[in-house]
Amino acid sequence: MAERASASLPLWPLPLLAAVLPLLVAHLAWWLSVRDGLAPACNPYLDGCVSISRAARHGLGNDLFRMAMLPCAVLQALCWVAATAWLRRDTPVAVPTLPWLGVVAGVALALYATFLGTEGQTYELLRRYGNVIYFGSTGLALLVALRALSWNRHAPGYRALFVIAVALLAIGLSSVVVAYVVEEPDRRDGWRNALEWHLGLWLTGIYAVLGWLWRRERWALASN
Repeated sequence: MAERASASLPLWPLPLLAAVLPLLVAHLAWWLSVRDGLAPACNPYLDGCVSISRAARHGLGNDLFRMAMLPCAVLQALCWVAATAWLRRDTPVAVPTLPWLGVVAGVALALYATFLGTEGQTYELLRRYGNVIYFGSTGLALLVALRALSWNRHAPGYRALFVIAVALLAIGLSSVVVAYVVEEPDRRDGWRNALEWHLGLWLTGIYAVLGWLWRRERWALASN
């Protein structure tokens, strides 16, 4: 079981790696695609010239993305399982759904990465639903964690996670607005692509905050 300071295996590297690894892999895959002429050279956060999926759909970038995102999916799922134990330690709010949401998000990310770059209508549906379920499950897991922490809103990390939740909501609403307001297809795709990159960036912030909190509290796995 997990304890504060008497444990031998600190757990903060787990969410830190879950944040840093997918961030590095996505950007490296994009750089490889640009280098190989498979994606346009631009700032995807500002120009929206390419989506995360397209940036890692072909070539060496695709191989790297598919290979690295599978362990990323496992790491992020394990983070939510560990977060369940962490929240149960100090909060009176039950979080029985949190580990399941984490597992669903991990499976969805693995599904998305596995079929990225494959052809066919069935594979396209698997990629699309994997992507949507991943983002949705991760967002719901964040809301469950925030609800558990809300009994003490002055607790370290609550405000940071709350800001991330608001940012994710704003990005989601912006995507809906873009879909109905922007009529020109290229501009609409550009906005969607840029929002997708920002969404991925804010999602990795969840794990970065958990890593900071667990290091601050010396949250660790006890050895028996």
